Amino acid sequence: MSEKSLSIEAFQGIQIDPASGSRHSLSYDEWETKAVVDQEIPNEQGSQKLATQPGEAPDGGLRAWLVVFARFLQSSALQVFQAYYEENLLLHTSPSAIAWIGSTQYALACLPSLATGRMFDLGYFKIPFFAASCVLVACTFLTAECTQFWQFFLTQGVGIGVCCGIMWTPVVVIVSHWFSKRRNLALSLTTVGTALGSVVFPVAAQSLIPSIGFKWTVRVFGFILAATLGTANVLLKRRLPPVNVHGGLFNLKAFHNRAYTMYCISGIIILLGLYTELTYISVSAVAIGVSKDFSFYILAIANATSALRVSFGLMADKIGATNTMAVLTAMTGIATIAWPFAKNESQLIAIAAIYGFSLGAYVSLYSAPLVAMGQMEDAGRRVGMFMSLIAFGGIAGTPISGVISTATGGFAAAGYYAGSSIIFGVVLLLVARYLHLGRLWGKF
Repeated sequence: MSEKSLSIEAFQGIQIDPASGSRHSLSYDEWETKAVVDQEIPNEQGSQKLATQPGEAPDGGLRAWLVVFARFLQSSALQVFQAYYEENLLLHTSPSAIAWIGSTQYALACLPSLATGRMFDLGYFKIPFFAASCVLVACTFLTAECTQFWQFFLTQGVGIGVCCGIMWTPVVVIVSHWFSKRRNLALSLTTVGTALGSVVFPVAAQSLIPSIGFKWTVRVFGFILAATLGTANVLLKRRLPPVNVHGGLFNLKAFHNRAYTMYCISGIIILLGLYTELTYISVSAVAIGVSKDFSFYILAIANATSALRVSFGLMADKIGATNTMAVLTAMTGIATIAWPFAKNESQLIAIAAIYGFSLGAYVSLYSAPLVAMGQMEDAGRRVGMFMSLIAFGGIAGTPISGVISTATGGFAAAGYYAGSSIIFGVVLLLVARYLHLGRLWGKF
């Protein structure tokens, strides 16, 4: 028997005794501990040799940390200028309508995950990721030419949102390929790029728009994204080989796991309120007398404090990702309820800092429990289904808050709605933990 045949037999889950020639089937866990080198795995480039070493994740090393760095760069995304649009470019458009740009972007960053997660499991990653990177950069440059609501909606809301959705889930699973015991730390580190990008872009916009104008400010952002995404395309690499698991695109059998089902429901509810404060805080700042110039920095402060999410990764590795998320996401809900009652700049800064700090827990750790709820070979589809479902909460949340604030003439009712949604979602998250562990307390 040739070496090639031996390699294929090993990949199919069969171990051959070199001396006797006898063979026996391996379970997935046993197979994962075997080193399989130079297998021919079909992917988007046809039958291509992929040097992989299935087995225990290395939890470190240059290759693993380069993947984390690449995900860090990919996370730096363009922010929606809600306040700037309301006060300048879209003066005759309601805040709730403008919020559809951001909510659509958030939702579409999740919705395509149903397809892209499954494609990743099958081996299709590099070409979709590269294509999405190119289109995202192009949409950013097109945003500079927009003057009407529907144009911003198509470029920023739909275009950038879909591209983020194509890239998001596969990269999360790739990081999980390289880390096991330190997975929560690695995942939290990767999302620091989101926090830093959320600080850099608003602050840069505040400085650049008065000097070079809106168009060139957005073009500068386009060049930044081209550089960061280009580097990510070079560095990102999966560790484990593709596996064609049964179940198709949407695996309904996954919902036989009651913990997974409850976790998905909790995600939808949390997303209904999670981004309300982040979307409207700069608008509410102006409403209580904060200068328009400083309102940009309120948003930057909220995003800057969320960069401390690295500490949540360390905490989650000790006590569990779900336990960490539950405590800190509840804090996010409380901060969201308190936000509309800030009466001055100092109070608003304090609330924004608490909100931003606690927000980082859910954003950076949500995927860790999903990966732990099944085998790694199916992780892309499992995470993808979750992301696609919570998109419905993401797309509806901030517009609902906008409608509530417009109808009531303030943000208090919107804060109650969004904060209560988050807290109720946390309760469901704890139910999911109980269903998974079978007991009230434990690390998960």
